[in-house]
Amino acid sequence: MIILKLKALILDEKAIKRTLTRISHEIIEKNKGIEDIVLVGIKRRGYPLAKRIAKNIKNIEGIDLNVESVDISLYRDDLTHISESPLIKQADLMNVENKKIILVDDVIYTGRTARAAIDAIIHSGRPKLIQLAVLVDRGHRELPIRADYVGKNIPTSKSEMVSVEIKEIDKNDSVKIYEI
Repeated sequence: MIILKLKALILDEKAIKRTLTRISHEIIEKNKGIEDIVLVGIKRRGYPLAKRIAKNIKNIEGIDLNVESVDISLYRDDLTHISESPLIKQADLMNVENKKIILVDDVIYTGRTARAAIDAIIHSGRPKLIQLAVLVDRGHRELPIRADYVGKNIPTSKSEMVSVEIKEIDKNDSVKIYEI
């Protein structure tokens, strides 16, 4: 049995809202507007975060952005055995050709989830660019991937767990660190 001990509350509901508002402004600024931008949330928690960012951008720019989700399960590199060979089909994304894709996730840790999402997107077409926005960067990369937009850098040890809860899934907004 794994025992988790709450170490710290890092972000509460108001802090998450402020953080996503800042990320929204940074996306607009870095891309000199929102032309050809598509937000793609990594399932599960990345998709609702992408929808919140899109809502913020609409409040700022007055324009709705396309928000898509990407399921990375067939692109993961940690699947050891699948009973039948899976049929890898094109991801259910809109046309990504020549679009600026902003990939959104809750936490970046090793970089493997982001890499799998990039593979899934590229399987759908060739975007103009792919940028990564994360609510939390906890370090410990295993791949040379970094986020373009970071809500909060949280240096952690490998014996800690970062827990992101969002209203749409967990009925609550918070980022907490637990000691395992």
